[in-house]
Amino acid sequence: MPIRVSLDRVLLERRMSLTELADRVGVTIANLSILKTSKARAVRFSTLSALCRELDCQPGDLLVYEPGPDDAILDDEG
Repeated sequence: MPIRVSLDRVLLERRMSLTELADRVGVTIANLSILKTSKARAVRFSTLSALCRELDCQPGDLLVYEPGPDDAILDDEG
């Protein structure tokens, strides 16, 4: 998928653990782990907003677009 999640980097910069973030945001560690490893297929705006609030960042600090071979699949579906 051409969207990469940079949660690890932001957590490291904030010196915050995944467990602490999960507690602050009210999301399970398992769900944050799925997001962190870029295996999530979707993220709710309310979750993204809570992550940005607790990490004091912008959505673009967490989500990065990297074009690649998957883009061709998306173009064919359009």
